[in-house]
Amino acid sequence: MRKKRERLEIIRDILNAVRERKNIKPTRLLYSSNLSPQMFKEYVNELIGKGFMKLEIDKSGKKTFHLTEKGFEFLKQYKIIEDFIENFGL
Repeated sequence: MRKKRERLEIIRDILNAVRERKNIKPTRLLYSSNLSPQMFKEYVNELIGKGFMKLEIDKSGKKTFHLTEKGFEFLKQYKIIEDFIENFGL
């Protein structure tokens, strides 16, 4: 059985989904994050509030998420930490 994801892993997964899909819609991101709608909303609001990603709404009302530079930098730094842990077998 897979262990429960940690908070930072969930954040990484959400940001990765936004990075990979560019212009990802809220419903698709919810499915990709594998969270309950309530937990998804909490994480997304936090990530937007802290400037890791942004929500854009076009003239027709279509909502899409985009990564900010801060979001890209988080993923870059997270990868460095993952590599470090893997290299030392932790």
